[in-house]
Amino acid sequence: RNVFSGYWQMPEKTAAELRENGFFITGDLGSFSEDGYLSIVGRAKDLIITGGYNVYPKEIEDVLNTVDGVLESAVFGVPDPDFGETIIAAIVPETTAGVSEDTLRTAVENGLARFKHPRVFKMLEALPRNAMGKVEKKKLRDAHS
Repeated sequence: RNVFSGYWQMPEKTAAELRENGFFITGDLGSFSEDGYLSIVGRAKDLIITGGYNVYPKEIEDVLNTVDGVLESAVFGVPDPDFGETIIAAIVPETTAGVSEDTLRTAVENGLARFKHPRVFKMLEALPRNAMGKVEKKKLRDAHS
């Protein structure tokens, strides 16, 4: 049995994600290390496909969040006629002085393959969050599509 019985007042969503055999489809994406450890690398709905490559936003966010002057970041994809999706990084700077785009570009150039580099950096005062405090990437995608 599963500890999850369904979404509150959302029977269609429950039916789509709770299998008859008791398995619940969480939407989490993971990978196993050579040592056999499972790591969560993101959410299926947040996966960005650009130029035929799968890009996990968390990997880019982990790099950006180490940059001096960055409080937090959120990475998401928006439709692109040539590549499928374009990568955008929303950045919340630690101070009003902000952080330069050159600094951010240098960080991703040094830490990530070229196809994972955001094309656009958006500076925001805060990231949109739901009542549970989770970043609402759909709102970011909708605002920048």
